[in-house]
This record gives sequence, structure tokens and C-alpha cells, in this order.
Amino acid sequence: MNFILLGDTLEMIGAVLIGYTALRVHHRVLNEHKIDDRVVRAMKKEQRFGILGIVLVVVGFFIRNFLGL
Repeated sequence: MNFILLGDTLEMIGAVLIGYTALRVHHRVLNEHKIDDRVVRAMKKEQRFGILGIVLVVVGFFIRNFLGL
């Protein structure tokens, strides 16, 4: 068993779960509409960066472990 691959896999899953949880909180707050427009715009921007971060974590995992780079 390759322990480096196992460690990288667990790290990637953890990072994605943390990012997903943060995005769900943002989504829930945005749907309540009890905040002003400036905060809504900032949270939407944070959501986009969060999604980008999750994509980069997953892509980095595949590059590191399956492309041999």
C-alpha cells in the first residue's frame, strides 16, 4: 500500500470537506436576505474563490499522484 497516496487522498478529502462546509454556510446566509447588498456581493465573491480553491485542491491532487509530477 502506498502511504503517500493514502495521506494525499485523506488530505484532499479533508480540504474539500472544509471548503464545501464554508460554501454551504455562505449559501444559507445569502438565502436569508437579512444582510445588505455590500455583504451579499462580498459573500458571492468569496463563494467563487471557495469553488476555485476546491477545484485547485482536486486538480493538484491528481497531478501530484497520477501524472507523476
